[in-house]
Amino acid sequence: MDFLRLSDRIIDNSAKMGKQQQQQDPAVSERRKLPVDFGTIYSKDLLPAAGGEEMTRTFLQELVNVLLNYVCKSNQRSSKVLDFHHPHQLKEGLEGFCLDLPEHPETLEQILVDCRDTLKYGVNTGHPRFFNQLSSGLDVIGVAGEWLTSTANTNMFTYEVSPVFILMEEVLLRKMQSIVGWSDDEGDGIFCPGGTISNLYSILVARYHFYPEVKTRGMGALPQLALLTSEHSHYSVKKSAAVLGLGSENVVVVRCDERGKMIPAELESSIAAAKKKGMVPFYVNVTAGTTVYGAFDPVHAIADICHRHALWMHVDAAWGGGLLMSDRHRMKLQGIQRACSVTWNPHKMMGVPLQCSAILVKKKGLLQECNELGAKYLFQTDKPYDVSYDTGDKSIQCGRHVDVFKLWLMWKAKGTEGFGSQVNKCLENAEYLYDQLQKRTDFELVFKHKPEHSNVCFWYIPPSLRGLPPGPDRDTRLHQVAPQIKGRMMEKGSVLIGYQPLGPKVNFFRCVFSNPATQKQDVDFLLEEMARLGDDL
Repeated sequence: MDFLRLSDRIIDNSAKMGKQQQQQDPAVSERRKLPVDFGTIYSKDLLPAAGGEEMTRTFLQELVNVLLNYVCKSNQRSSKVLDFHHPHQLKEGLEGFCLDLPEHPETLEQILVDCRDTLKYGVNTGHPRFFNQLSSGLDVIGVAGEWLTSTANTNMFTYEVSPVFILMEEVLLRKMQSIVGWSDDEGDGIFCPGGTISNLYSILVARYHFYPEVKTRGMGALPQLALLTSEHSHYSVKKSAAVLGLGSENVVVVRCDERGKMIPAELESSIAAAKKKGMVPFYVNVTAGTTVYGAFDPVHAIADICHRHALWMHVDAAWGGGLLMSDRHRMKLQGIQRACSVTWNPHKMMGVPLQCSAILVKKKGLLQECNELGAKYLFQTDKPYDVSYDTGDKSIQCGRHVDVFKLWLMWKAKGTEGFGSQVNKCLENAEYLYDQLQKRTDFELVFKHKPEHSNVCFWYIPPSLRGLPPGPDRDTRLHQVAPQIKGRMMEKGSVLIGYQPLGPKVNFFRCVFSNPATQKQDVDFLLEEMARLGDDL
């Protein structure tokens, strides 16, 4: 195949060039053979120090070896998910690992030890048996993108300091808006530090859309506003209301069905009740992929209600947005094109390294109008290029990290269909777990429905509880099972999964799949390990 022959030629050429360099400079070649004693070298010996290039190369190559070993180990099932230590143990220091900051510089040998130990005592979120959070996995192309991003070390506020990354952000936002279903002449957005901030932006621009005077006159010039969201929605909606001065008590929580979906009739009555109290509803948050159950609110039905009442409809697809990449599953977000704004976190279901989140806004120019202040030392209008590419004034931040390159690079490497296959595989794992749980008597599903997303919720029932009838006594004892198993799990380090109570339901486990490295054998291991850890409870 041509591309393989091309790769061979590149390798051959690189090898030839390497041999020529060694022949031309035998002194350099000899130095490379000798092990470097980093115990006598300090950061002051690295670039930009005069003559520091060779030592910089050697140090970074050693650091890359540390990182490569970690990346390779992440996919070894024989390795631990975590090597757990309590906070006081890490603070006191372990085997030469010390968190205290020194007065005098330490050697590069100690710096390399610190790097190894930081990875050793952290949690290996790329491990195939890490099921604890919505974001997991370790994509090699994504890691490469993050390395390059850190090396470039620039800021996403103006085209003059970030020309390529600014254009990449524009390309990604347009692509994501197109996938949502918006036309070419509508749509705006920005990448944000996480889904909470993306959701905050949605409330910020919605409020400005209806009440632009808030930007200068504040909340005192506005009526008592109300936001509506489901009882299973992310806590960021209430947090954003508190941060923006709307008040968490003005967030109206709408009832859900047993599957965790907002009930449209309840939304309608909640709007009426808020108006009766003198409040002014202006915003409805629709969740596409709830955090615990992985449920999708009925977007079309809610959009109809929002249209009737002239309300801003936001879709929080931080967790569920990745399903838009799958031809098999995108219909679960039917109606998302009717949203005024959308949150979408590629660092979750698409496996992009943390963090990578976008707020998409349907109305062009609204983000800029809402947030711009036109600082003259950044956003001059007489620059020698099209200053519409100085996108920093759309943001509430000044300094903004480059979160786009790793996503752009992964999209180039996988294509849209590659992301779709990845999503399909994760949901297949969830269905497999669901099927296995139905066959076993030592586990019990929280609800009988087949999972919509990759969330699967269940209880482990130890032998001591299997004969007990449903009731308060059983619930009290069952509530203690999940935290005890989790504690043993962390001490052993073989697997990691989250748990929580929800409403009247006592502590249960929530397994989520977003790591394409996870296989059915890992699901089998999870169940057997939980049974081993909880058998004597």
